[in-house]
Amino acid sequence: MDLRLTDDQHQFRRDVCELLCEESVRAEASCAFSLAPDTEPGLPDVYQRLGERGWLAVNWPAEYGGLGKSMTHKAILTEELIAHGIPDIFHTLSIDIVGLAILVFGTAEQKARWLPRLARAQSVGCVLLSEPAVGSDLAALGTVAEPQDGGWRIRGRKIYSGKAHMADVGLCAARTSTSDVKYHGITVFILPMHTPGVVAEPIPTLLDERFGDVTLAGPLMTTADVLGEVDRGWEVIGRLLTIERTGIELEARGRRMLKTLIERACADGRLADSPYGERLVELDAQVRAGRLLSWRALSSIAAESADAAHGAMAKWHTSETAHDVATLAVEMCGLVAALAARDDDAPPDWLIESTIREAPGYTLQSGTSEMMLSMIASATLGL
Repeated sequence: MDLRLTDDQHQFRRDVCELLCEESVRAEASCAFSLAPDTEPGLPDVYQRLGERGWLAVNWPAEYGGLGKSMTHKAILTEELIAHGIPDIFHTLSIDIVGLAILVFGTAEQKARWLPRLARAQSVGCVLLSEPAVGSDLAALGTVAEPQDGGWRIRGRKIYSGKAHMADVGLCAARTSTSDVKYHGITVFILPMHTPGVVAEPIPTLLDERFGDVTLAGPLMTTADVLGEVDRGWEVIGRLLTIERTGIELEARGRRMLKTLIERACADGRLADSPYGERLVELDAQVRAGRLLSWRALSSIAAESADAAHGAMAKWHTSETAHDVATLAVEMCGLVAALAARDDDAPPDWLIESTIREAPGYTLQSGTSEMMLSMIASATLGL
């Protein structure tokens, strides 16, 4: 793994920073975190500006709205979005997960239909995997795709799907046949969310972003909507989960909050004089280690030799570290930590409160910490 950036990658980071530091972008970011409690951030105009430049999906081919750059360029964009306080859920879902899955497994027609719109932020993607009674065992899903009218009618319910109620397209897993092997017989469909028979409703959460509760009451899917192969959707799901588990977003969140805490500790003196100095230094080391793990996982994906164990290590470490940083933030900031960005007494660009609300989900999303440890134990230690 070579962490040195090329001149082109350094320039890309500078260009992205220049755009994200513009006054109009800063105002938009500030507004997104200052909305009323019952209001959810919409699709920021900044994403469309990134899309116009080919930066939103910078590692995709130009014909699909990117610039044909590297995964490193993509990671740089992710880091800078979070570092500048830009809500990144649309980018993560639409580009890093849904778009990349279509790029890897999609047909030429599927790519031409969806990728340019996702890359220009004209469409939003979501992932329809989790179900009310399934939990983390995705192979036990109960959603079925019944053969009908030369295709399939999907019936079931998906839950905890980020932005599903605002999405245009979703990756939906359903069982197309029964098998003694629970991982066989699952198919992933590219589901237009405005198809008749799809009802998506928002679920209020502690987050700024709400989940979606999606009822699938028989939308008709055809072979043109199948991502990958029929009955072999677990290969797609496995790749999706590996893509999700680089930890890039989590290490960037942890680093941003830690930077805020260090600045706060130094405001009235030296870091060494702070009662939290030693813990901040320890967490700084953990954040830096997490970045190395994340970039190793990303490097393996870029080399098309994705290692599930590397992803599990990165996801476990970065999520636990980001959670620890949030916990320390509560201790250091006291009651000030409860101030939302919209409160008049909140410090400028105050994201501590919203990050604290997100923190419990860090060790749950994309696989719980317990699952990650189990994968590491079985894949690397033979336990």
